[in-house]
Amino acid sequence: MKLIYPLTIGSVTLPNNLVLAPMAGITDSPFRVLCLQGGAGLVCAEMVSAHALHYGNAKSGRMLQVSPKEHPVSMQIFGADEQTIQEAARQAELAGADIIDLNAGCPVKKINKAGAGCVLMKDEAKLARLLTAAVKSVKIPVTLKTRIALNHKEFLGARLAKLAEDCGAAAVTLHARAAVDMHSGKPNVEALAAACAAVKIPVIGNGGVTDAGRAQEFLEAGCAGVMIGRGAVGNPFIFQDIIDTFDGRTPQSRSPQKRLEIYLRLVEENVSYYGEHIGINRSRKTAGYWINGFPNAATVRGEFVRLDTLPKVRALLLQAQKML
Repeated sequence: MKLIYPLTIGSVTLPNNLVLAPMAGITDSPFRVLCLQGGAGLVCAEMVSAHALHYGNAKSGRMLQVSPKEHPVSMQIFGADEQTIQEAARQAELAGADIIDLNAGCPVKKINKAGAGCVLMKDEAKLARLLTAAVKSVKIPVTLKTRIALNHKEFLGARLAKLAEDCGAAAVTLHARAAVDMHSGKPNVEALAAACAAVKIPVIGNGGVTDAGRAQEFLEAGCAGVMIGRGAVGNPFIFQDIIDTFDGRTPQSRSPQKRLEIYLRLVEENVSYYGEHIGINRSRKTAGYWINGFPNAATVRGEFVRLDTLPKVRALLLQAQKML
């Protein structure tokens, strides 16, 4: 059974079936670019409020920006009424998104209080109206991201996948945990398999994928692709690691030298996108993920957080690589 292959979602064909999940505050443009370099077949932007876009919120508008380096990219939107969802989908299409994704699975209270996210799983008629509105408003493919259940009493994955298909969605991503589980607990592979069997559109499995073993479980259960979120935060090359593992090669990204090389790329992307001051400040927030696990890592990390120019950061990280 071939596990990695080009995946077609509507009119868009991805180079492979490994997808970066949308994550608030994480999957900005520099991180998306790095994940594409790290083997992802599709990257998803952090979700954007349709309501905020409707009222011209500048920060939300900037979140729709797409770099020429980050295709194919999916722009995720969330909202609770058809008009703003239509407007948001059109804006994302005009901004350069290749795919529009509607969120109906986020369990965060702030999102749910606004009538969006996983509360839409309670009102399938409303969810169908929102999804249909998005599909009809753009020419690019529209997908749905949701969960297999709200709680452990009733699994909804197969029914929601069928709803998405009937509304014209080109694919559906299912987080294989209930909304009450948030991001913890073992994914329910059986519920994913049931959803895959219920529809003809691609089902992308999501939830707890941190290595090739879990990815293989999802794909062998019938998923057309695998979406990876938290597993990519400290290793945006996890996609290539999985491909290498399936092909019988030893993954390289976990070595300290490779991690420092990847981290320098991320710093450079942040500086290129945000400017030197903001780009380096943003990079400091994730230094603990990268500058660790080797002799003198704490010293290097301490020096890094005091630096304020890219040439100095580059010199430090290159010197640290040479010392390993």
